[in-house]
Amino acid sequence: MTAVHHRHATVAGHRLFYREAGPAEAPTIVLLHGFPTSSHMYRHLIPALADRYHVIAPDYLGAGASDAPPVGEFTYTFDALAELTQGLLDQLGLTRFALYIQDFGAPVGLRIATANPDRVTAIVTQNGNAYVEGLGEGLPQKLAAGTLTGEDLRAMVTLEATKGQYLDGSPDAELVSPDVWIHDQALLDRPGAAEIQMALLADYHHNIGLYPKFHEYFRTSRVPVLAVWGGNDGIFIADGARAYARDLPDAEIHLVDAGHFALETHLDAIAGYIRGFLGRVLS
Repeated sequence: MTAVHHRHATVAGHRLFYREAGPAEAPTIVLLHGFPTSSHMYRHLIPALADRYHVIAPDYLGAGASDAPPVGEFTYTFDALAELTQGLLDQLGLTRFALYIQDFGAPVGLRIATANPDRVTAIVTQNGNAYVEGLGEGLPQKLAAGTLTGEDLRAMVTLEATKGQYLDGSPDAELVSPDVWIHDQALLDRPGAAEIQMALLADYHHNIGLYPKFHEYFRTSRVPVLAVWGGNDGIFIADGARAYARDLPDAEIHLVDAGHFALETHLDAIAGYIRGFLGRVLS
């Protein structure tokens, strides 16, 4: 059984939680989670990688087991999350690392990568969008445009929405444990937690203006990228995976028959792609 440590570090006065496993001297991969979850989404992927890699999976401020100051006491933006996450990696002494980015993990991770291009060894993006082509219809378009209403935001933190993110696009809903949406919703239902996520959803449209900066980073750094995507995702659609090849012709792209949280049904396939990819590019 893989030993996974559950730890905290204080960054800029905030206590941040992270999971850590694998040999400290091995190449590091940092797993950055999406909305509305936490590092809990990587509970199975961590052991699948930790025999060969040093794995770090943090919870952002306001998520999971990290501190969650209320919206009135902290301004929740993706700039702030990236700065705190970078501070955690610095405090842990991680000078070189690969990134796994999913959903919210993309704007957090790509901010870190563009600020530290010499430190990022590779990127694995699993429904971590960086192109307008990857935005699904309806709410994702409103999210990107910054036109979400208060009613939209409240609807996005309900049990129905949380459950839908796990089940929509899944080829067999019975393979997805209800534990995942029950766990995430329990965290969302804590006092002030939904307001934190709503603030981040309202801030999301600022990420779209950074897409050209991300693309320039891809072209100039030639960072190795693996895009392994739940091809049935209606939030960040499959065209978002294919678009990486425009700036990175050598990008490795795989679509799996899954939805937004593809790890819940395709863990073995995704872990296999990651191990093969990192084994080649980090050798």
